[in-house]
Amino acid sequence: MFIEGELYSRTTDIHAHFGGQKQGGISTPSKHPFIFIFTGKAGQQHGYADGWKEEGVFLYTGEGQIGDMAFIRGNAAIRDHDSNGKELLLFEALGKSKPVRFLGRFACQSWDIFRGPDTEGKLRDCIQFHLVKLGTDSGPLPDEKKYEIEPSADTPLSVLRRRAIEASKPAQSKRWSNARQAYRQRSKAVRDYVLARADGKCELTGEAAPFKTASGAPYLEVHHTRRLSDDGPDDPRYVAAIDPTIHRRIHFGEDGKQLNDRLALRLVEIEDQ
Repeated sequence: MFIEGELYSRTTDIHAHFGGQKQGGISTPSKHPFIFIFTGKAGQQHGYADGWKEEGVFLYTGEGQIGDMAFIRGNAAIRDHDSNGKELLLFEALGKSKPVRFLGRFACQSWDIFRGPDTEGKLRDCIQFHLVKLGTDSGPLPDEKKYEIEPSADTPLSVLRRRAIEASKPAQSKRWSNARQAYRQRSKAVRDYVLARADGKCELTGEAAPFKTASGAPYLEVHHTRRLSDDGPDDPRYVAAIDPTIHRRIHFGEDGKQLNDRLALRLVEIEDQ
């Protein structure tokens, strides 16, 4: 949909197709599973500056120009994007009346509060999100090893589900440097539950896994029904374990969208049981 590093018009390429707020740094279109966030030098006049860290984490300051920032509107949307089935798309604003550059897809791993000035120069609480960049989804599917998660057979499914639900919610943390490691742990919790829930059968077709791994575990692949790729934590209501052929068919087949829609409905039934 968007190519990393390419330039786009916020008006014609984003809002004309997806809607959402045309002003401000956070746009939340109601009819699409995306949240568009914009970063740039303009934030400095409001008392904050966004930026990359060496560990591959992007620090993004929430919205609100006067008074304490709060988890409402756009700020709540970023924090709760996984549980709401939304994907974060980050763009760099290059200046007034200029295009924006697509920086990639991100997940909100954690957040923290810092003290900083508002536009009136008064100190207030500012929200800073720790965003972890996700991998690309071009070409073949990513490293197959991450689809061979084998949760302990002794762990009850209810416990795995509770861990997965908790993992889909970002937590407050002062250590943004730990974001990538914590992010991988969250991802594992979701995959472990989904694979255990499937119990060796494709959650779309109901058929047994086509083969077993070298360790004897049924081989199924994890698919995110509301994401462009299958990496990162997510709410288990939007994640399924499916046959690898079906998985590629969803991503690359002519009937991929229809299969994905069927799978999304199936997940509603599974999680409501």
